[in-house]
Amino acid sequence: MKERNYATPVMVIAAVVISLAALLIPSPHKQNEASDRLKVAVSILPYADFARQVGGDRVDVSVMVPSGASPHSYEPTTGQMAALSEADVYIKVGTPIEFELAWMGSLVQQNPDMLVVNGSSGIDLISSSDPDEPGMDPHVWTSPANVKTVVRDICDGLSAADPDNKTYYEGNRDSYLDELEALDEYINDKFDGYAVRYFLIYHPSFGYFAEEYNLHQLSIEFEGKEPTPQGIQECIDLAGQYDLNYIFIEPQYPIQYAQTIADAIGGETALASDLPADYIESMRSLADAIALELE
Repeated sequence: MKERNYATPVMVIAAVVISLAALLIPSPHKQNEASDRLKVAVSILPYADFARQVGGDRVDVSVMVPSGASPHSYEPTTGQMAALSEADVYIKVGTPIEFELAWMGSLVQQNPDMLVVNGSSGIDLISSSDPDEPGMDPHVWTSPANVKTVVRDICDGLSAADPDNKTYYEGNRDSYLDELEALDEYINDKFDGYAVRYFLIYHPSFGYFAEEYNLHQLSIEFEGKEPTPQGIQECIDLAGQYDLNYIFIEPQYPIQYAQTIADAIGGETALASDLPADYIESMRSLADAIALELE
């Protein structure tokens, strides 16, 4: 009679545990893929979008000023500062944006080895119309033409940090530049034929956009402060003078003043994000809304 070999319960359990462990441990290939990506930090949401457009699946991007927060007053958390110590690249706006004026020195001290890329190199700044931001207007990214320069700067920075993938970054750059060119044509077509081009907005953050497309932005906010009753009445008068029906407001600012003006003129409030996570979609939507205002 043949002798049979039976596995003991302990042996069966051990085999099951080993099999489950093998399933739970990531393969070395996947671990290497993740570790090979550049760790990129940026100051604000639009630059995260630009970095991802150029970097594609070669970058992991983190944002210092999160959605809903204001670059005027945001302070990075302890966790953000700790994570920054592992960044390979920091893409700064490079304009007098308050977050960077207050924190850029500390961010660099946190990680002296990371490559700092100026995302506004070669852009001509315009004077700020906001007394709360004296000097030059920091919001260069509201102009698609400026964003083309930003994207080129980012491509150069990523290529310097990761020269083996330079061709990949350049290909992504060129594809996104084509999208920005199409966006520019779309906006120009939307505004074509309108001689009077005014829009009323809470915070005057679209100076570069207005200059590029021959628009005039009127601000509700006065000297960086909430409007007075007199200021609100002046905005109501301006809306009547230029036949405005929409009061634009950025998501990080209080809506009640814009709503008060909208109610007084029988108009509506509309969001105008100056810190969009999806740049092209947001700018197309803004152009659509302003075009309705101009009709």
